[in-house]
Amino acid sequence: MRNFALISTGAALGVLGTVALTQPHLLLVDRAQASLADSYKQLNLFGEVFERVRSDYVEPPEDGKLVEGAINGMLASLDPHSSYMDAKSFQDMQVQTKGEFGGLGIEVTMEDNALKIVSPIDDSPASKAGILAGDVITALDGEAVQGMSMQQAVDKMRGPVNTPITLRVLRAGKGVPFEVKLVRDIVKVASVRDEELAGDIGYIRITQFTEQTFDGLKKSIDRLSRKIGQDKIKGYVIDLRNNPGGLLDQAVSVSGAFLGRGEVVSTRGRNADDVQRFAADGPDLTQGKPIVVLVNGGSASASEIVAGALQDRKRATILGTRSFGKGSVQTIIPLQGDGALRLTTARYYTPSGRSIQARGIEPEVVVQENVPDDLKGTDETKGESGLTGHLANPGADKAEEGGSSAYVPANEKDDTQLNRAIGILQGRPS
Repeated sequence: MRNFALISTGAALGVLGTVALTQPHLLLVDRAQASLADSYKQLNLFGEVFERVRSDYVEPPEDGKLVEGAINGMLASLDPHSSYMDAKSFQDMQVQTKGEFGGLGIEVTMEDNALKIVSPIDDSPASKAGILAGDVITALDGEAVQGMSMQQAVDKMRGPVNTPITLRVLRAGKGVPFEVKLVRDIVKVASVRDEELAGDIGYIRITQFTEQTFDGLKKSIDRLSRKIGQDKIKGYVIDLRNNPGGLLDQAVSVSGAFLGRGEVVSTRGRNADDVQRFAADGPDLTQGKPIVVLVNGGSASASEIVAGALQDRKRATILGTRSFGKGSVQTIIPLQGDGALRLTTARYYTPSGRSIQARGIEPEVVVQENVPDDLKGTDETKGESGLTGHLANPGADKAEEGGSSAYVPANEKDDTQLNRAIGILQGRPS
């Protein structure tokens, strides 16, 4: 939990200086009092509407639902990532970050009152059913999603293991929605998996940044170095494609596994002095071996922190397509009643001081996958810049963009990006 504190500072002024500074000081006080009075006026307006609804609405409303709806509306007006979590949702979120939870295995966001899929989780019911990043869910068990809050939709998708749910899905280029029946299951996010490729390449896939990710990465690197032989490994492919992000501390630790020491990321809040810097403390677990990092339009948040740090520090070659562009930090603030506030409190910056908010990470080596004809036009993500109400990039001279193809072939031999990465590590010409 992040703590906020107001620090008052005072200065002793000489008699001669007092007269010169009194009027501006009073002006600032008057402005502060006027602003406070205006805030109370707005809160009184809220109270008046609340009471009118309670007394005159056609049916007796539930006070708790009215307040929760007002809170959700307030937060939705800020940006796409700030939200209120009731006690159950907060508990579910805590379980999810531990790396195991019940559900369908999809990362979703609300966009233009539609429930849009950011990324399916590997080996989850959604992934096995062919759900794709960019798909829009229009109905859940026949009930229209429009009008639901994101949390209401998420709650409806969750449920007891082995129970079915039918999603109506709209896919770009298809025109007509289609239905997919899924069976809820325990989604075990094995956030890291590895394999040997081409005899001398270590491949490590990171699907999310959970509490288990860094430990899983250490085990993968150790396993690959023993299997291939530390002196024979030509390098590592770190696959962050369609990784929606997760825990900041895990992103810092994962970066440190390749960087050794030095800055990974900094965060900056609303005040000029509200800056935090996060550094890796190493060591480089790969012992300096070459690295290629794969990203695409589904790579967001914590995965962009890792890619940006390795790119800025010249530690890896970034390959693929432009990442999602989520460059903001959400702080989880527990509230009374066992709920919590997920509030956007800062933007993050790569070691060179650039914000990727609504811009994404641009790879040094841009490689497009060969998208099957029946999926062309459906594989693209708009990225953060396509989300209504997103935070602007603080660089006024930088055009916003972000997002790209999020298609990854199921068969490695068809994976153009992966095969290009292997070629780079083996020194083969493109």
